Amino acid sequence: MQFLLALIVVGPLVGAAAALLPAPPGLKGKSPDQAVLRHGVTVTGVILVAAIVLALGFDHDHPSKMQATTDISWIPALDVRIHLGIDGISLPLLVLTALLTFLCALYSYFKMPAGPSPKAFVALILVLESGTLATFAVLDLLLFFLAFEMVLIPMYFLIARWGGAQRTQAAWKFILYTLLGSVVMLLGLLLIGLRAGTFDMVALATDNDRQLSTSVQVIAVLAIGIGLAVKTPMWPLHSWLPDAHTAAPTVGSVLLAGVLLKMGTYGFVRILLPIAPDGMETFAPYLAAFAVVGIIYGSLACLALARPGAKGDLKRLIAYSSVGHMGFVLLGISTMTPTGVNGALFANIAHGLITGLLFFLVGALKDRTGTSDLDTLAKESGAALYGKAPRLGGLLAFGAVASLGLPGLAGFWGEMLALFGAFKPADDLSRPAFLTFMAIAAFGTLLTAAYMLIVVRRVCMGPTSETQETPRLADVQGYEFAAWTPLVALTVLAGLWPAALLGLTDPAVQQLLAGGKS
Repeated sequence: MQFLLALIVVGPLVGAAAALLPAPPGLKGKSPDQAVLRHGVTVTGVILVAAIVLALGFDHDHPSKMQATTDISWIPALDVRIHLGIDGISLPLLVLTALLTFLCALYSYFKMPAGPSPKAFVALILVLESGTLATFAVLDLLLFFLAFEMVLIPMYFLIARWGGAQRTQAAWKFILYTLLGSVVMLLGLLLIGLRAGTFDMVALATDNDRQLSTSVQVIAVLAIGIGLAVKTPMWPLHSWLPDAHTAAPTVGSVLLAGVLLKMGTYGFVRILLPIAPDGMETFAPYLAAFAVVGIIYGSLACLALARPGAKGDLKRLIAYSSVGHMGFVLLGISTMTPTGVNGALFANIAHGLITGLLFFLVGALKDRTGTSDLDTLAKESGAALYGKAPRLGGLLAFGAVASLGLPGLAGFWGEMLALFGAFKPADDLSRPAFLTFMAIAAFGTLLTAAYMLIVVRRVCMGPTSETQETPRLADVQGYEFAAWTPLVALTVLAGLWPAALLGLTDPAVQQLLAGGKS
């Protein structure tokens, strides 16, 4: 199984190199462009199949154990190793990344965004996939940093070369924010590794109390936390996100929201909670405070964009909703309890599925109407999607109610568990403070319901006074059905059967938190 995990991580890089050849080997199409797009679908499909096989072969009776491990010495002087492995925390994120990347490649095969040659586009998507998969698979701090940074350049070019209006400005803002945050994060990672004498994340998670003093942990959490918070994104370090999403092509927005944001919260769980528990305990109340401010801020921003006359962009609104949703993830992590951390991990997966679907739908709506401006959509004659494209309108309404946390769908469980974690945080944390954070976050769920229902009313139902029959839009096409159905099905499955995911994460979280305090 270790060779399968290595294939999953390295395979997209090989595919990216092959995509840049004069003709991708073994594939033909009506044109070179079609051939290279087919190559992207094939490579990402192989990686998805490999990830599913890895998941099926995973020992579900021992999800807290690192499996499919590879451990090879790389830089002996610093004890830096090529160390790969997965457990119940990383496996769902690995499969989610493989799934979303394949769906994006499939969607792009039929709906390639306007821009330069598809060769570079496919290569960048594959490099992005490899970096994201590596982030969730590596068990060495320096390798984690390299994988964490590996995704920045591909996403920069996807926004700058295939994006929409103001794409250059948005791409520069994205790269500057994330690079500056990463520089600070690298200093924290080096501090931990050099003080402890190893960069191995598994060893550090069990031996931190004998290696790292409280002061070192506090400094490390501050430095690493800033870099992770930028990528999450946590308020007030979020301002790059709305511009990046608004300018990015559809598949760029799907991957950015669906998997790249998860890299930041995964770092909090995988690195800071077990390796620097004393430092996390110091900053947990502040992290929770920033998280709940982000929940309220993101929701109010969405309400402002959703109101008539605001000239709100639907892609921008969904981007701001991510600030609020990721606030619940950070709140769950800040509780430092199994309930809260499990809720954070569940919310990560739910957000990737639901927001990925929403960005696909908004991209399709923009392709059909030429705009994603809410006012324009609402004022156009016959804007109601239910009448013009009923399946597309129904899917948009489904995505909206899933995003607002309707019970029975995936978005409900993560937020509920994060709130339960805040109700009873770790023993050394202030319960009155976290009860206050819980109340504020709970109010944020009401605001989320408000702006999502406003969007459904304005876009799907249209003006209430509209009576005349209007031209229909093209409804859901076959390739769109293929790309979106897995996201809908998994959103329902995770909502009705949360134990499938929690059964993986809970034992691993229990051991991770216990190991951090051993």
